[in-house]
Amino acid sequence: MPLTEAGIYAAALRLIDADGVEALTMRKLATELDANPMSLYHHVPNKEAVLCGVARMVGARFRTVTLQDAPWQERIRLLATDFRTLAHRHPKLMAYSFSQPDFIQPDDPFWTALTAIVAAAGVSQSEVPEIAALMVAVVVGVLSAELNGSLQQWASLKPPGVAADTGEATVADRPGPDRDHMFRLVMDTLITGLEGRFAAGRSGQGAGR
Repeated sequence: MPLTEAGIYAAALRLIDADGVEALTMRKLATELDANPMSLYHHVPNKEAVLCGVARMVGARFRTVTLQDAPWQERIRLLATDFRTLAHRHPKLMAYSFSQPDFIQPDDPFWTALTAIVAAAGVSQSEVPEIAALMVAVVVGVLSAELNGSLQQWASLKPPGVAADTGEATVADRPGPDRDHMFRLVMDTLITGLEGRFAAGRSGQGAGR
């Protein structure tokens, strides 16, 4: 079967899902494809190009339910949850991708859906990219902590001054954090903050009239 970029990216994703980004080499990729390593370079110049292609391929697969008539808060929760599902489907690739500054592209389905929701919430067109970027930073930060284990470690730390024998059940006493609950908490906090900002903005506009 002739080599194609799509076939190369699909094979690279299988290897990344199994062993991680660091373990991927052009030689291993050629072996996976049963091809001569040099033949790969007719399609992709190097490993970095392969990783970019794989990230674009996975990003293009992102799908979310479109709820045009639902409140923007519900649409944001659903969008973030679907994005989280994608991240956990390919955790090793996504953990790498989250560290890349060009991870989000203007034509990505996730970014397209997010900016549409932010605009529907009443944000001025000039502020949409800024608000959307901050939301991405929050969601990606939480997902990065989930994928690399930091979230579980942090949630296991006892607050200063809490005695070990208080008998009070705390997060630190549990086997591990309920990541679903914590993600919902993050989204609730983010949405509450945005609601307050939007309300303050509307009040300011009204006061200036």
